[in-house]
Amino acid sequence: MGRIDGSSARRQARTRDVRVLIWPTVLAALLFVSMPSTVPAASADIPRPDVDAFYAPPADLAAYPNGAVLDSRPIAVFGLPLPISAWQVGYRTTDASDSPVLGIATVMVPMLPWFGPGTRPLLSYQVAEDSLGTRCAPSFALRGGWATGAVNTLIDTPFMVEALRRGWAVVASDYEGPQSRFLAGDNAGRGVLDGIRAARDFPAAGLGPATSIGAWGYSGGAFATLWAAQIQPWYAPDVRFAGITSGGVPADWLAIARGADGTVQAGLAMLILFAIVRNNPESGVPLLNDRGRAALARDGADCGSDLVPKYFGARVDEFAAVPDLLSHPALQAATKAQELGNSAPIVPMYLYHSTTDDVIPVAGFTELVARYCAQGATVTSVHSALPNHNPTAIGEAPRAMRYLADRFAGVPVPPGCYSG
Repeated sequence: MGRIDGSSARRQARTRDVRVLIWPTVLAALLFVSMPSTVPAASADIPRPDVDAFYAPPADLAAYPNGAVLDSRPIAVFGLPLPISAWQVGYRTTDASDSPVLGIATVMVPMLPWFGPGTRPLLSYQVAEDSLGTRCAPSFALRGGWATGAVNTLIDTPFMVEALRRGWAVVASDYEGPQSRFLAGDNAGRGVLDGIRAARDFPAAGLGPATSIGAWGYSGGAFATLWAAQIQPWYAPDVRFAGITSGGVPADWLAIARGADGTVQAGLAMLILFAIVRNNPESGVPLLNDRGRAALARDGADCGSDLVPKYFGARVDEFAAVPDLLSHPALQAATKAQELGNSAPIVPMYLYHSTTDDVIPVAGFTELVARYCAQGATVTSVHSALPNHNPTAIGEAPRAMRYLADRFAGVPVPPGCYSG
């Protein structure tokens, strides 16, 4: 056999990883095609979270520690007979104002035994929830509830399926919490970390204190993943990550909004605006005109996937009481508080982003990596040549998965920053 040079080996490894991801992608596509015709009848029996008693907190919620499992129920993922044991788990968490709230996570474990080293690892996968209402929550979609808010969960299904195929357990938390607080970093990070605690300590999942833990998210899911990693040392020191991966990382939220404003993606700018105004009513609401306040009242519980077609081509200033709203100091201050990078995670990270991302400008990603590295983080960063936001999510996923697999296997990462 002839010698294979390094570049050829990398190309072959990439091809092999892409092939591995093909069957989960096909499965997700089949689910997406079949669900509109098969799920509505089933989902009529699945109440939305707002009216489902399982999502109601117990009266003594404050008496429990963060991550404590308070309730659980078995589910069939997407209402289908898949070879996965799955449960919805209710757990105690704490929101960014330090108030106790009920968190919901979906815990999935493959029925096959674990043959790898040590105990079965746990992957915390953050779906890009991107929502202002609980009907957009991953738990509702994964149970088989059909609504337009299920789209992001379905899009992320191949990555969760591939993790399960590898024998990993997966937890997907509704990290925005019961108030669906999009663009609230500390809140999201706490929801993720306490969801991990709940999954790790949930007896039926068969995990435990020795479980190796990883985390992964793309786009809005990357935001929650990295916030969890940033606050982990002080909020959840018992949750020790082996490694995390994140791609399409939202950094510089107002640059994202400006890029979407007035385009086919204008609903994304409106999602950002609604979230900031709703999360900061004392400073945000006065910035809206009558049309803006009416839009917030009407659409303030929508999913991002609802807002994009609704606000096609709209401009933020059409809803503003002040000129150039996206440059207003109050909006800038509220948004700055949610930006990543004020502290650096202490866990090895693999971060990737398209240089031609058409949703999240790459400049913010480059600056965030530099900030992490300046604070002593261990980062492998990839400025991907793959085009645009969504293709990069698929094309770079195999390498992200391989990075996690190496961390679960105990392969060490030398400290420092590297370009992948």
